[in-house]
Amino acid sequence: MSEKKQIVAMLLAGGQGSRLVPLTKTTAKPAVPFGGKYRIIDFPLSNCINSDIDTVGVLTQYQPLELNDYLGRGEPWDMNLKFGGMHVLPPYEGEQGAEWFLGTANAIYQNLRFIRRYNPKYVLILSGDHIYKMDYRIMLQEHIDNEADCTISVIDVPLEEASRFGIMTTDSTGRITEFAEKPAHPNSTLASMGVYIFSTDKLIQYLNIDELDPDSDSDFGKNVIPRMLADGQRMFAYLYGGYWKDVGTLSSFWAANMDALGDVPELFLNDPGWKIYYRHGFTHPEYMGEDAEVTNSIIGDGGSLHGTVKNSVIFSDVAVRPQAAVRDSVVMDSAAIGEGATVDHAIVADHVTIGEGAVIGAPLDEDSELTVIGPNVEIPAGTKVAPGKIIATAEDLTDEKGGR
Repeated sequence: MSEKKQIVAMLLAGGQGSRLVPLTKTTAKPAVPFGGKYRIIDFPLSNCINSDIDTVGVLTQYQPLELNDYLGRGEPWDMNLKFGGMHVLPPYEGEQGAEWFLGTANAIYQNLRFIRRYNPKYVLILSGDHIYKMDYRIMLQEHIDNEADCTISVIDVPLEEASRFGIMTTDSTGRITEFAEKPAHPNSTLASMGVYIFSTDKLIQYLNIDELDPDSDSDFGKNVIPRMLADGQRMFAYLYGGYWKDVGTLSSFWAANMDALGDVPELFLNDPGWKIYYRHGFTHPEYMGEDAEVTNSIIGDGGSLHGTVKNSVIFSDVAVRPQAAVRDSVVMDSAAIGEGATVDHAIVADHVTIGEGAVIGAPLDEDSELTVIGPNVEIPAGTKVAPGKIIATAEDLTDEKGGR
């Protein structure tokens, strides 16, 4: 009898991330850095390995080079196995050439051969752009106990936010009775997390049906799930009560980083019982000068801090010069904050240089807007970048005043 896996995970990591520009201008959204030393994709991958799921197909498409380099053969996640492990799956090369994934369902359909290779009873489908820590074993056990064809992980969201999600109504047993993708007038607050467990035979059946439908968008939320529900398949909601955030916008990305701060953070990154695995860099320890003041912040390796850092997430090899101040901000790898410069309520991408005395953003309050500086941008000395501005390239600085 051939070897088989109980469950195989398929991680959708090909998103363009247009709402995260400029952070995703040359990088796939799952490869965007997060939390001082991680990438977004580290979270679902770590969930898999912590949940004893050792076979993962990572479906890539948009700007895959950096993501592929980062994933390698899966060593940091203990997924470099002879049978199973991590496999990067780009759009399928067939007789007619490569065909881009047309939607989430089509992406899985194009990789059914990978799934069949391991002959799993269940398939876990994940998004590569969510920040959360979840034990998929508990969800799988509910799926088995319910004899479900599909189980969808949900969170309870405020009613005013429900129209942003796929929304489900369930009966007293948790069985899904209604599903609506981003309804204008939701009648429930159970929102899909984009985490699905399918019984493999049903998944294959409905992907084949969807592929033959010329009017389909090839999407799980828009097409596959509604069709299964209409056909009376056994579909259940799994209510997840932990931290979860879709970091698909600049403001949600900033907020998720801030959630990792504090003595009792909403997002606890140092949980010894649930490690977040990542590919380690090779750099020297951080250095804090005599006049450095650091409060309630995450500091990555290799930095040189001589100024003030407060309520911020600082990545590796960041320099904060004397009299400079960084507050309520995310500063990514190899950025340099010049002497006397201030950065408030901002995202500063990698390899940014902020000149002496420059002012980025404004102090955080309920009305202040997030300021964003894109990768490799150089902010001249004395420049003032107004709150809410997005500086993707040097050309975006033409309207800024001072020091030019």
